[in-house]
Amino acid sequence: MLHPFRMSACPWLLLLYSLPKQGGSARVGIWRKMKKSGALPFKASAYLLPNRPELFERFQWLAQQVQDAGGEATLAFVSKLEGISHDEMVRQFNEARTAAYAELIPPLNDLIVRQRKAVDDSLLPELEKMRRKFEELRSLDFFDCPRAHDVAMLIERAAAPPAGKRRGKPAPVLLTRRYAGKTWLTRPQPAIDRVGSAWLIRKFIDPKASFVFAKDPTAFPGAIPYDMTGVEFTHHGDDCTFETLLKRFDLKDKALRRMGEMIHDADLEDGKFQTSEAIGLDRVFKGWAKLGLTDDEIFTRGMPCFDALHAYLKIKS
Repeated sequence: MLHPFRMSACPWLLLLYSLPKQGGSARVGIWRKMKKSGALPFKASAYLLPNRPELFERFQWLAQQVQDAGGEATLAFVSKLEGISHDEMVRQFNEARTAAYAELIPPLNDLIVRQRKAVDDSLLPELEKMRRKFEELRSLDFFDCPRAHDVAMLIERAAAPPAGKRRGKPAPVLLTRRYAGKTWLTRPQPAIDRVGSAWLIRKFIDPKASFVFAKDPTAFPGAIPYDMTGVEFTHHGDDCTFETLLKRFDLKDKALRRMGEMIHDADLEDGKFQTSEAIGLDRVFKGWAKLGLTDDEIFTRGMPCFDALHAYLKIKS
């Protein structure tokens, strides 16, 4: 048995196993259980998980399942994976979760469209089913995959009452002079809505704005969070964050409204405005993140893209 200190110094758990050749059904069953555990396939007949107590127990249980099926299983603590960096393994885990989260987006968008037309609460069971699926994925999301926040905001939109059924007064219009020289906070790996909103903030709301990045607003208590769940400047109703900012600061520029429609369609993928111009920009921003550009670098490169788009739309409007 490894010394507890050495165990804690090993970031990975590796489960190696073999099954009898004739155990076809057992092999499929074990594969399904491995997948359900959130483990990542590694080489042949091996799976990987982060070294955490609850995941260690999960692998112990799976090892016992292999042995009960007549196979052999070895559970190891691994400090380093030869040829693969820690960051690369985290990226692979997040890519696996991204693909799973992406499967929830089309049905959630469809649910949001139907929710606009609903006259009762008949869609609530369907929403709860989607919420449960999301929570199951979150339990396997060991490194806080950025796509989870996108799906969480879609669930918030689906849970919000349609515009015609909302009670209370519209949110008050805000004065830009009260937001001068602020620090604004958003999630890492910014894509179309977050970069576009940053451009809008700096150009029309807070010219001296600075930006920081974190998954949790409490990381920078003095900053103004945006495009995050449960904050003031984020998706509300059918609006993406860019559209929310346009309305809250009463920005009536026609070119900005058109940009909001383009960003909406690229970000929310619901086809509301039937535009496609910003989809390419969104893919470029996501590609920059995959190439390893920092969040600040994505912002720096993205700002001129919106300058150019706005200038073109001003001519056309």
